Amino acid sequence: METAPGPTVLTPPAATAQLPAPPSVHVRAVITWLAIFPLVTLGMMASAPLTEGWHPVFKALALTLVVVPTAVYLVVPRMMRAHASLSRRRPRA
Repeated sequence: METAPGPTVLTPPAATAQLPAPPSVHVRAVITWLAIFPLVTLGMMASAPLTEGWHPVFKALALTLVVVPTAVYLVVPRMMRAHASLSRRRPRA
């Protein structure tokens, strides 16, 4: 009769690099705002001729359908990487 093997325990290697702490919620909020504000501004200016007679709710819907995915998938991740890179270079006091 065979016995079932015990649970597999994964142990990290001894020389694991320490992961940097994620930025605070306040830093993430500022980075997100810095991404959203220019996208909304450019989106409003670019869509103004196309959405001239639209109800404001539909204008906001069309704008956010473009701005939110652009910010979430493209702009904010790049800005977060840039922030991480800059904060790694800055000497700690």
